[in-house]
Amino acid sequence: MKTDTIYYQLFKRFPSLLFTLIEHQPENARAYRFESIEVKETSFRIDGVFLPPEGVSPRIVYFCEVQFQKDESLYFRFFSEISLYLSRNQDLFEDWFGVIIFPSPAIEPENLNLHRSLLNGPQVQRIYLDELGDPSAQPIGVRLMQLTITPPEQAPEQARELIRQANQEDTGFLSKKRYIDMICTIAVYKFSKLSRDEVEAMLGLRLEETRVYQEASAEGEERGVLKGRQEGLEREQSLILRQLTRRIGDVADLQSQIQALSLDQLEALGEALLDFTEPADLVNWLQDNRVDRITG
Repeated sequence: MKTDTIYYQLFKRFPSLLFTLIEHQPENARAYRFESIEVKETSFRIDGVFLPPEGVSPRIVYFCEVQFQKDESLYFRFFSEISLYLSRNQDLFEDWFGVIIFPSPAIEPENLNLHRSLLNGPQVQRIYLDELGDPSAQPIGVRLMQLTITPPEQAPEQARELIRQANQEDTGFLSKKRYIDMICTIAVYKFSKLSRDEVEAMLGLRLEETRVYQEASAEGEERGVLKGRQEGLEREQSLILRQLTRRIGDVADLQSQIQALSLDQLEALGEALLDFTEPADLVNWLQDNRVDRITG
């Protein structure tokens, strides 16, 4: 199951879910917004950042990591990303808080010693979904998260129960329709090998009435368009490489730069190569089109 996608959607739709889960809750929890933020000039991308609303004080930023696979470098990466982000935005926030969500303690890195002061301090909280207790005793939003770790043989019954509860109970700040959509989304990802009819029968509702089906249909169409574009790009690359080889000889050393070209650039190269007489002509063309900066 694609847990990263599931939790991104959960927090994007219901940012205040995080504060239902943890002990540390700001007064303006419902006004926070969830973002995925790229730290420029580095390879870091922080997928779970909860930004406070404008004009509040203190301005506390929350960082959340959902980890469903064993990764011994998790805490090195997590705290490095936080430190770098805060150093770039030190005038924007007065405090920070970190949350790491695991399905169980078994997934947590084994060596905690190097980060013990942070992990055991007041600014970080670790959540183990399998230790939260009986789902029926949890807030309705937390039950969604617990559904992601429910064993396959129990998940259909649990999902149907959540749908029944959503139809009969007050879902609070969670929109009833969007809540049911998320149940369906989790079920679709959890049972990705089942057909749509089988998932519908399992949940007792029609998926085409839910957002997950609409998004899946749109995603499928988009994948088809992208696949067609990629196939066209690969055909153009192959054609250009053959033409260059016939005209100026072996271009293997420059192949990676040629493959980094866009379709428009390939078409321009296809016209320019008609005037090439030696490999230096290709090198000069690539430099003039600044392809060297792509491959570094």
